[in-house]
Amino acid sequence: MKAIVQTRYGSPDTCTLQDVDDPEPAPGEVKVRIRAASLNARDWHLMRGDPYLARLAPGFGLRAPALRIRGSDFAGVVEAVGRDVTSLRTGDEVYGLRDGALAEYVCAPERLVARKPANLTFEQAAAMPMAAMTALQGLQGRVRPGQRVLVNGASGGVGTFAVQLAHAWGAEVTGVCSTRNVELVRSLGADHVVDYTRDDALAAGERYDVLFDLVANRSLRDLRRALTPTGTLVLSGGGVFEGGSVLGPIGLLLRSTLVAPFVGQQIVSLSTSPGAEHLDVLRGLAEDGTITPAIDRTYPLPAAPDALRYLETEHARAKVVVTI
Repeated sequence: MKAIVQTRYGSPDTCTLQDVDDPEPAPGEVKVRIRAASLNARDWHLMRGDPYLARLAPGFGLRAPALRIRGSDFAGVVEAVGRDVTSLRTGDEVYGLRDGALAEYVCAPERLVARKPANLTFEQAAAMPMAAMTALQGLQGRVRPGQRVLVNGASGGVGTFAVQLAHAWGAEVTGVCSTRNVELVRSLGADHVVDYTRDDALAAGERYDVLFDLVANRSLRDLRRALTPTGTLVLSGGGVFEGGSVLGPIGLLLRSTLVAPFVGQQIVSLSTSPGAEHLDVLRGLAEDGTITPAIDRTYPLPAAPDALRYLETEHARAKVVVTI
C-alpha cells in the first residue's frame, strides 16, 4: 500500500510517499480502507520531535519517530475484521483514531473505531475524531447555560468544535482568532469574536466562567486574570513550530499543575481518553446538527507533506484533510 513515511525528525520534506506492506488485523482489530484522513497539531509535533521533552512520550523516539507513518484521524470502509470483533463488520462505513492514518489502509482496535455519521462525507467525518473529542472532553460538564466562555484559538481544529458545543449548551461564547477567521468563528455560533491582531481579549477586563486555551501563547497569570474567582481554565496543548523548543506548551501545563492546588479557580490540564463511546456521542451530535466539521483545505495523499507544511506554519484554519 501507499503511505506517508518518516524515518527521521525534520521538516515536511522528511515525509515521503512510499510503498509499505499492507497491515493485517490482529484479534480485536479492524482493517479499514481509508478514504480520508485529517491532520492535527500532534502530527507536526511528532514530525518535528518538538518539544524535545516530548521525545520521551509514546509515539516519539529519542532520535527518530517511533511511529513511521504519520496521521491519526481517519474515515473509511471496514475491509476485514480480526477475531473477537463484535460491533463492526466488513463494509461498514467508519471513522476513528489510529496512528498511521496517512495510508491506504490502517488496522485499529475496535474500541477506537465507530460508525461514521450518516450525514457526513468521508472527508467531514475524518475531520472529527481527535479535534471534536478534545473539544467534547474539554467542555462537557464544565459549561452550563448562561455562562461566559472564552475559546482562545477558536478558528483551529479543536476551537471550531468548541465554539459550536459551548453555543449549543447555552453559553455566551467569545472566540479569539486572527482577522481572516473572524467571520468563520462568528458563523459557528460565537456571540463575540476578538481579533487578536487588533485587541487583547485577556486585557479587556472581561471575566469568564470557562476559558478554553488551545494556543499556549499566554502566561498562566494572564489566563487566570481573565477568569472569575471560581472559574475554570482548561489547557490543551497548543503552540506552533518556532525552530525547536525544549518544553513548548508543556511548560504552561507543568506550571498549571503546580499552581492548581493553591487557587480557588479550577485549572485543568486536559488529557483526552479516546474511545468508541465518545465517537458514538460525536456521531449523534453531528447527525442532529449540533456540530458540523469546518474544513479549510483538502490535499491528495501524495501532497500530504504540503498539507503538513500548511498546518505547522499556523496558516491553517479549521481542519486540513487528506483524501486517499
